[in-house]
Amino acid sequence: MKLGFIGTGNMASAIMGGIIKNQIIPAEEIIGADLFASGRERAKAQFGIHVTDSNKEVVEKADVIVLSVKPQFYADVIHEIKDVIRADQIVITIAPGKTLAWLAEQFGKDVKLVRTMPNTPAMVGAGMTAACPNEHMTEEETAYVRTLLESFSRVEIVPERLMDTVVSVSGSSPAYVFMLIEAMADAAVSGGMPRPQAYQFAAQAVLGSAKMVLETGKHPGELKDMVCSPAGTTIEAVRVLEERGFRSAVFEAMKVCEEMSKGM
Repeated sequence: MKLGFIGTGNMASAIMGGIIKNQIIPAEEIIGADLFASGRERAKAQFGIHVTDSNKEVVEKADVIVLSVKPQFYADVIHEIKDVIRADQIVITIAPGKTLAWLAEQFGKDVKLVRTMPNTPAMVGAGMTAACPNEHMTEEETAYVRTLLESFSRVEIVPERLMDTVVSVSGSSPAYVFMLIEAMADAAVSGGMPRPQAYQFAAQAVLGSAKMVLETGKHPGELKDMVCSPAGTTIEAVRVLEERGFRSAVFEAMKVCEEMSKGM
């Protein structure tokens, strides 16, 4: 199947990069549209794909179309392409807040839709993506889309009611983790560690901890307890985090993020 992108920004680049690297679809069968010549030329130089300034050309030439523009541009883009979308094509969306019902209303006809929420770690092949197909997608088509998504991330098929929660727990959460790494590194610098080395220590600690959760199957609380020796350094650090409302701050930030997603 030929693949098309409307928008060639960071997330589109992460997706097409994973797909090409893992030989799911060759670069010569991928086309991307971007209003800005600089964006088009960057994608062409980086991946060797075909590029155009016409969204309609992408729809005419591709079997699967990824709408990879910002949410505020979805209505205008769909209005532009809806008359040339064919019944056999698949449209993948990556915008928070844009429900399957809203998308169907914008197209004004039956369209095969898969609503997804990837995240920026897809740029290094370590993303997490939720996917929700509509009623017009067959099992085989959904499996094919999953194969595309798995080229750059882990994938879970979720009910649409969870998509706003997905935004908070994986879509936006890399920002929280980057803030944690930055804060940890700042503290290490204050202790005398050179900043580049501090980032290495902090980032690897986060990466390794996440890998332990995924690969051991142990509860995060159990893994935390393994680090907290009686009367040791770690339990005192944990005490201060609890005292300062660490868990509550994360919880409340995620709930605000979820509510914002619902209102987009």
